[in-house]
Amino acid sequence: MEAGIKIISINNANEELKKVYEEGNGDLANILKVSSLNPKALKKHYEFYKTIMFDNSPLSRRIREMIAVVVSVKNDCFY
Repeated sequence: MEAGIKIISINNANEELKKVYEEGNGDLANILKVSSLNPKALKKHYEFYKTIMFDNSPLSRRIREMIAVVVSVKNDCFY
């Protein structure tokens, strides 16, 4: 992570944190991993992300991804 934000890897995670990582198949995006110091917050952050990006919505998955890209560009973020 380039911003110098400490994250806990799955190899160093306690059981609570490992469960969240495993829910994401062990490969969560860094934007989610920034919450790894607080497993409860990470779980909520991950649930929020999944709801916005994957649950039923009047917006297609493609449109949601396009919105995410536009917001990232506007915020000068590489995501």
